[in-house]
Amino acid sequence: MKLLRYNALTPDGRLLFGTRTLRLFAYGFTSVILVLYLAQIGLSEAKIGSLLTLTLMGDTAISLWITTTADRIGRRRMLIVGAGLMVFAGALFALTRDFVLLLIAATIGVISPSGNEVGPFLSIEQAALSQTIPNERRTGVFAWYNLVGSFATALGALMGGVVAEAMQGIGIAPLESYRAIVIGYAGAGLALGFLFGRLSPGIEASATEVAHDSVVAFKSRFGLHRSRGVVLKLSMLFALDSFAGGFVVQSIMAYWFHIRFGLQPAALGSIFLGANILAGLSALTAARIASRIGLINTMVFTHIPSNVLLILVPLMPNLPLAVALLLMRFSISQMDVPTRQSYTMALVNPDERSASAGITSIARTVGASPSPFFTGLLMGSPALLSLPFFLAGGLKIVYDLILYHSFRTVKPPEEKTHPP
Repeated sequence: MKLLRYNALTPDGRLLFGTRTLRLFAYGFTSVILVLYLAQIGLSEAKIGSLLTLTLMGDTAISLWITTTADRIGRRRMLIVGAGLMVFAGALFALTRDFVLLLIAATIGVISPSGNEVGPFLSIEQAALSQTIPNERRTGVFAWYNLVGSFATALGALMGGVVAEAMQGIGIAPLESYRAIVIGYAGAGLALGFLFGRLSPGIEASATEVAHDSVVAFKSRFGLHRSRGVVLKLSMLFALDSFAGGFVVQSIMAYWFHIRFGLQPAALGSIFLGANILAGLSALTAARIASRIGLINTMVFTHIPSNVLLILVPLMPNLPLAVALLLMRFSISQMDVPTRQSYTMALVNPDERSASAGITSIARTVGASPSPFFTGLLMGSPALLSLPFFLAGGLKIVYDLILYHSFRTVKPPEEKTHPP
């Protein structure tokens, strides 16, 4: 696959790559210490699980509102609103121990327990990128877009762990070191708001597109028309995949390694630095593989082995083997991400892309929402500490098999004209 030339992107495209980098750095920065911080302020495992679940549920509601109104109110405006909600969540998490106030921040604000993309940003950015590139370049651009995000998450995870441990090394209490990182998350939200404000009017839907979308939205729910059936089916499948993944979001895996092997924040940050770098490289490799065997085959044939490796992680008798299996899993785990995004954009009409990206993203968040609650209950029992890995891997394999059976014959336009 040819390297993506930075100057081949439009100025808005380059800025969107930059905002994704900052945003995913902030997500990774907090993900390693988030559960540790909540435990330090006195929350039980069950309350932590409930809080993470409500965080994801709140992100769903916010994303639904923002992504279905972005074309009408303005994409730039809604991205700035999302950045403001990051500031709100980070600030309130840092300033209070009150569980009710934390629930409010989790439900209304935007915060990432997993280190991965949450909120409305991805859907709006996907639609903007898709309309600026030809079909044959879409998967490659999405691959680089995900690679940038994975590297940023990796660096953020490393820095979060290193900063926390360095602060503790000079005598600062663990709670205060974790709180400083949460405050840093709020600061990243402020910076994002400034950068989104620099986007040009060129990212907005044209007047004719908005008028057309308004008519369509009046006639059909959520701005979809021809593609309602396929988007609904994909959304249900993506929700299942995300429900499975919610059992082992990055902050929970970090907590598992901390409890099981006694790892401290800097070591956890190093592990997830490597994991996210490998994940990013796997996303980049996906574009080349997809050009040879197709998008659906790439999604399924790489995802199943990664989930087998996930199941094996807690069965390892020592830390080096557990880390090795985790890194092997991440080295192929994200190949389905750019291919999934590209496949969704390919199957829908151009005027449905914002809505379909938003709805499938929301479905993933809805699917992931209940899982941390159950994980919190399981992790409260030493005997059940590792069960989330088995549930996640098994359910993800079920998703892969259903996806392949349902969509193996449904080809995107580029595979019809140039079969792999």
